[in-house]
Amino acid sequence: MRLLEEAEGCMEMLDINQAESILLALLEEDSDCVPVLNNLGHMYGRYLSEWEAAIEYYDRVLHIEPDNAWARDERRRYQRLLSYD
Repeated sequence: MRLLEEAEGCMEMLDINQAESILLALLEEDSDCVPVLNNLGHMYGRYLSEWEAAIEYYDRVLHIEPDNAWARDERRRYQRLLSYD
């Protein structure tokens, strides 16, 4: 998944708009792609502080992979941050 790696590189370089464009295009091709959903959750949570959106993406991951510990932990973290508002 060359495009996924490109999106991850964009996030690391803080080119969030480009990363988002790539990830959303990949999601249109496969709406159940766990790596894309995880990266979107990570991007919205860490880089954009859009915690509700991050939680939604992690919820989608957990619907597909209920035992995905990373998605579960990240979702819990953003749910906790939302509760502080």
